[in-house]
Amino acid sequence: MANKSSNKIANKPGTLYLVATPIGNLEDITFRAVRILGEVDFVAAEDTRQGRKLLSHLGISKPVFSYFAHNERKRGRTIIERLAAGETAALISDAGTPGLSDPGEDLVGLAIAAGIQVIALPGASALLPALTVSGISAKSFVFEGFLPRRQGERQKYLRHLATEPRTLVFYEAPHRLAVVLKDLMEIFGNNRSAVVCRELTKYYEEIKRGSLEALSAYFTDNQPKGEFTLVIAGAQAQEPEAKPNKSELADAMLELLEQGLGRKEAARQIAGRFGLSAQEVYRLGIK
Repeated sequence: MANKSSNKIANKPGTLYLVATPIGNLEDITFRAVRILGEVDFVAAEDTRQGRKLLSHLGISKPVFSYFAHNERKRGRTIIERLAAGETAALISDAGTPGLSDPGEDLVGLAIAAGIQVIALPGASALLPALTVSGISAKSFVFEGFLPRRQGERQKYLRHLATEPRTLVFYEAPHRLAVVLKDLMEIFGNNRSAVVCRELTKYYEEIKRGSLEALSAYFTDNQPKGEFTLVIAGAQAQEPEAKPNKSELADAMLELLEQGLGRKEAARQIAGRFGLSAQEVYRLGIK
């Protein structure tokens, strides 16, 4: 008698499982993740070497296919075809939750568009441990992933976030950390509270708290090593400055436009600073 629970026998599309894997400490994998990895037909991994290493540690033998930023289009189609034929797959990243600042989100979109069931398994991620251990408010936060690599683009992007009242969380590579902290200090201000989390869950885990100025000085003098997550306090609400005349408003608008901000964003920032209507300031920017 046919097994009614089998996707293949029922000739139904398979399932794509998003399996969170440890970000350092191998004990952080869940029982459910181990079971799913042992049951699926194949595993799609951001790095096949890391994927096979994890499966070997768990005593699991499965076909492992690479799925990363430079082959996502071609390999994504292959994976979707196999899932549509009834196979099941687990998507894993190098570490943490797939689809969070990695190509996995594109595969999820393809699967949804093809009518394939997607199931996410909760598990390890650097985002929430960094946020909760930081001591900075977690009531409302914004996850920004990795900032632009080029300094000009990064500074322009940070200017858009300078007045964001919610807590900000970033991922950053060790070779860019020092320059990113300098950019943050320059744009957000020396005294903005921040936390730098290094090598979370690993043997050399380190949590550094302080002002952006203090953290920038520390990581300028101490070469950053490992994986980093930054938590930055949101901008504090300020009392509006005295209402300026039109000439002063025009000067403020020109200054922000020269920094690369668009008219709407510049108008929003100036309006917040002086307690004015954003529309009023925007009209001035058009003139």
